[in-house]
Amino acid sequence: MELQQMRYVVAVAEERSFTRAAERCFVVQSALSHQIKALEHELGVTLFARSSRRVELTPSGRAFLPQARASLEAAERAVADSTAATGRISGTLALGVIPTVTAIDIAATLGAFHRDHPEVRIALRGGGSDTFVSAIGDGRLDVAVLGLPDTGPPQGVASRVLGRQRHVAVVSARHRLAGRRRVRLADLADEPFVDFSQGTPGRIQSDLAFRSAGLRREVAFEAMSTDLILDLVREDLVITLLPPAVVPEDPDLRTIAVTGGPTRIEYLAWSGFNPSPAAQAFVSRIRTADGE
Repeated sequence: MELQQMRYVVAVAEERSFTRAAERCFVVQSALSHQIKALEHELGVTLFARSSRRVELTPSGRAFLPQARASLEAAERAVADSTAATGRISGTLALGVIPTVTAIDIAATLGAFHRDHPEVRIALRGGGSDTFVSAIGDGRLDVAVLGLPDTGPPQGVASRVLGRQRHVAVVSARHRLAGRRRVRLADLADEPFVDFSQGTPGRIQSDLAFRSAGLRREVAFEAMSTDLILDLVREDLVITLLPPAVVPEDPDLRTIAVTGGPTRIEYLAWSGFNPSPAAQAFVSRIRTADGE
């Protein structure tokens, strides 16, 4: 069994298409199909159920896939560790980033990292802080930028604080509070809100702030896009609470300081157990940029 064959299996499983998998692996489809058939013959099982329109893993394929991924990761890690011993960093950096990063310039940081370590393949993933922590724990991510409430550092990962911000109220320019410079949470309690989905880290800090103040609020709209949240506010349908750095200069919006408002802390998180050379290099770059 060859690593290339396992790489093809993983590609087909993830792409759900032999054509797209072949494009991803920079190989003609006939060669990829031949290698997978050869592997199936060697194993004595069928890994994929195929039709002219669909490709799905069989039960045998679902059992095979995790071990194939683990073998590929182990092989890549072996190469990365051996090159790191010579001072070169290679391998893959899988980085998770929340939609509302404000503490660091992600694009500029990745650009500088790539110039320093051009042999590292960077895989950027979007998502939520809770799923990122789990992904670091099971090896699917190397590093992530998280946004969490001020209730303590993330558990099960190594982390450092990148920054903290107190949320501001964001209202439309036509809203009755638009002329205020500061409000209390109680002044906002009767307003309809738009916020991230219930239970997500992007929302928890606001829910905690109202709960701690003994107040209830109505979240009339839920959205996972900051752009959509702000569009709803512009229409004067709702108000919201967000870190000030994610709110653009806009004549249709007003930001208001909130006494007792929620605080969000951004963390850089990574595996504390045997991080890859690429992950260690990325964490070191962030620390160096912060003057540590």
